[in-house]
Amino acid sequence: MDFQLNNLSVGLMFWQLFLIIILFFWIFCIVDVLRNSFNGNDKLVWILVLLFVPLLGPFLYFFIGRKKRIISN
Repeated sequence: MDFQLNNLSVGLMFWQLFLIIILFFWIFCIVDVLRNSFNGNDKLVWILVLLFVPLLGPFLYFFIGRKKRIISN
């Protein structure tokens, strides 16, 4: 039996890898929000953003929300 990858299987493999990376990034962001402190209701807001905007939310949190964390010594 000759094994060949056609364009469909390569494209499918690419999208599966992309979605797995996005899923791990989304989970990382949710865990990061839950483990850190924020001012006021910011933690609730970021959790809601991550849950209701699942593709854009992690990028918003990573570039904007991480700077809003309260760093404790």
